[in-house]
Amino acid sequence: MRWACILLPQLALDGVLRRCADPDAPRVLVGGSAQRRMLHAVSPAARALGLRRGMALTAAQALAHGFATDAYRPEDEARWHRFLAGWAYGFSSQVSLQFPHALMLEIQGSLGLFGPWPRFEARLREELTALGFRHRIVAAPHPLAARVLANGHDGLAIDGDAPLRHALGQLPIQRAGFAPEVATAFARMGLRTLRQVWALPRDGLARRFPAEVLRHLDALLGERDVALESYRPPDRFDPRIELGHEVESSQALLFPLKRLTADLAAFLAGRDGGVQCFVLQLEHDHDARTRVPVGLLAPERDAALLFELARGRLEQVQLPAPVRAIALCADELPPFVPVHRELFDPRPQQAMPWEQLRERLRARLGEDAVHGVQVQADHRPECASISPPDVPTRREAPSPGAAAGPRPGWLLAKPVPLRGPMPQLLAGPERIESGWWDGGDVRRDYYRARLATGQCAWVFRPIGGGGFMLHGWFA
Repeated sequence: MRWACILLPQLALDGVLRRCADPDAPRVLVGGSAQRRMLHAVSPAARALGLRRGMALTAAQALAHGFATDAYRPEDEARWHRFLAGWAYGFSSQVSLQFPHALMLEIQGSLGLFGPWPRFEARLREELTALGFRHRIVAAPHPLAARVLANGHDGLAIDGDAPLRHALGQLPIQRAGFAPEVATAFARMGLRTLRQVWALPRDGLARRFPAEVLRHLDALLGERDVALESYRPPDRFDPRIELGHEVESSQALLFPLKRLTADLAAFLAGRDGGVQCFVLQLEHDHDARTRVPVGLLAPERDAALLFELARGRLEQVQLPAPVRAIALCADELPPFVPVHRELFDPRPQQAMPWEQLRERLRARLGEDAVHGVQVQADHRPECASISPPDVPTRREAPSPGAAAGPRPGWLLAKPVPLRGPMPQLLAGPERIESGWWDGGDVRRDYYRARLATGQCAWVFRPIGGGGFMLHGWFA
């Protein structure tokens, strides 16, 4: 087996920065007691001002101005940890959250699908960067070794026991994964690297240190198995973003909405599923909420499409009060079946697939404004199809035998008398006699005709006499 460790050194801070309109602005996370507030995490822009992790908030305010502060919440950090595990589940069936601020992935079984490790690693980095999380990635034959090597390396890929032992031996004691008191004891003995610890007699280590030290050394080299608890994705997606200020316009909600729909798409890709309905919850003061349901005719997971549909629904809502937070809740996550595509798609690059166009029209015009057409067994052209709102909007060819001859692409709601000179008859007649059972008896001879204006029309003449009637247009 082969494992990759994705270390997330600024997980809590990145979770805050990704919902900010300006992530490059100086910002810090503040934790600790009310009497002694400390800087828990510092953004690069805040670090440029001289701020450091562990500094007292009062000292930071005396040193620099113009940086924003957010409260450090361990529950938010754990939520982002689980979210990224759901994303990683799309690359490996064995994902573990056992180590804080890190994801462990078994990658040996995934190389055949995602290509060799350099290509696989590049894809992981690209998607993590798009999600807004800083990271370090290391691959090694054993999970604990990968986790420990990530403390001092980024981009390191080891395959083999001899290179692994060499790389581990160069690690400083403080980064080898020992408990702080054990690392301090080794340092007082004059030991600086892990290679020096391996050189000590095992009997002496067993007498002077807890048994966990020897177990840790054995697990680093794969001589002892490490039991990792596997992650399983949940059946519900319900992230929430606090805006930090009151928002009175739906346009100002588009930035957090885009982040929520992108997270939903990443979550769905990880579990290889789709979403057919979800709800936007706009939170106001006094626990008041506005629900904005978003429904689709088929499961989807494209981030751009989900955002476009949610934006269309949101722009139609009149906000009853300022919004303080926005949440996206998806309880039904059906399997996703990709749309069938041709190997050589002749569709122009600027064109839009029918499924996306259909959903965008429904989002803009309303649920009942777009619906399908269903063929029914009736020879009368005006009765040969129905379009009730509950018919799915699918592109289907008419069933064989539904039409005996060519039919126009545009059928008029009611036939109208044909004016002007006598048309040139191109095809016909096709006789239609039907409807005697419901009082709508018709007896007509239909022709395909070319008018004096050059248009191609579908006309008929009533049996028994009468002038031509225009019933449709051919393209």
